[in-house]
Amino acid sequence: MADKIIIDTDPGQDDAVAILLALASPELEVLGITAVAGNVPLALTERNARQIVALSGRTEVPVFAGCDAPLSRPLVTAEHVHGKTGLDGIALPAPRLQLQPRHAVDFIVETLRAQPEGTVTLVPIGPLTNIATALQRAPDIAARIRRIVLMGGAYFEVGNITPAAEFNIYVDPEAARIVFASGVPLVVLPLDATHQALTDRAWVEAMRALPGRCGPAVASWTDFFERFDREKYGSLGAPLHDPCAVAWLIRPDLFEGRQINVEIETQGEFTTGMTVADWWRVTDRPANALFIRNLDRDGLFALMHERIARLP
Repeated sequence: MADKIIIDTDPGQDDAVAILLALASPELEVLGITAVAGNVPLALTERNARQIVALSGRTEVPVFAGCDAPLSRPLVTAEHVHGKTGLDGIALPAPRLQLQPRHAVDFIVETLRAQPEGTVTLVPIGPLTNIATALQRAPDIAARIRRIVLMGGAYFEVGNITPAAEFNIYVDPEAARIVFASGVPLVVLPLDATHQALTDRAWVEAMRALPGRCGPAVASWTDFFERFDREKYGSLGAPLHDPCAVAWLIRPDLFEGRQINVEIETQGEFTTGMTVADWWRVTDRPANALFIRNLDRDGLFALMHERIARLP
C-alpha cells in the first residue's frame, strides 16, 4: 500500500521538484499539500503550490495555506535565491486550482485524527511553523504521526543562511525545537546530504527533452536556481535539497545516516538556528533523529528523471 503523506512546503524551485516527484510516485499517496511562509511570503508559497499541482495534472490533491510568520520572530525570506516569485525561471499560468478554505494546521490535525494511528507521514521541506503549531494546538497528534521526514539542518556542512544555520531551521528555530522535542520519529535530510545532490548539464537537458510540460519546467527552474550556487560556491550545478526528503520515502536504500541526538539552538549570539547534531555521540542525550549524511547521487537523479517523465 502507498505511504500516506502530507507535504508541508514553501515553494521554491527545489520544493517544486520534490512535489512533482511525490505526485509521480505510486509508492506515495499525497493527502494534501500545506503551504508555509519561508522562501517567499505565504501569499506566494500557496500560489506556487497550486501552480505546481496544476502543472502535474494531479488537481485532485488539495492545497491549504498555513502560517504566514514564524512562531515568535519576523519572517526571513530567500528571494535572493529563488527570485521574487519563489518560482522564477519559467512563466506559469495563473493557478486554476482553488485554495482550500481550511487553515493548513487544521487540515493537518484533522487528517491525523481521522486516519488510522501511525499511518500518516509528514514531509516538511520548509520552515517548521505549521508542524509545530499543529503539535502545540493538538498534542494528541504526536502519537498518531508515523514519522516526520524533513529537509533541514546541517552539521559538517554548517550553514547556508548564517555560518551556523541552514535556512529552514533558521527561519523558525522555536518551531524546529518543538518538532525535534516532540518524540515523533524523525528523519533529517541536512545540507550534508543534500549538497551531494548536485545537478549537472546532462541531467538538466534530459529533463528539458522530456515530452509534456513538467520536465521542461524542471529544467527551466534549475537553470535559474543554479546561478546562485555557481556564484556562491563555485559549483557546476545546484543542490536539489527538498527532493531528497521525498526520495528517502521512495528509495531509502539510496541514503546513509545514523540515529543521533539533534538539538536546536534558539539563543546563540552567532548560532541561532543551528542543528547541534551529536554525530559522534559524545553526550548521553538520547537519539531523536535519523540524520542522513550521504546519498547515492546518480541513483537519486535517475529516480527523479524516471518519475517526472511519467507526468504530463
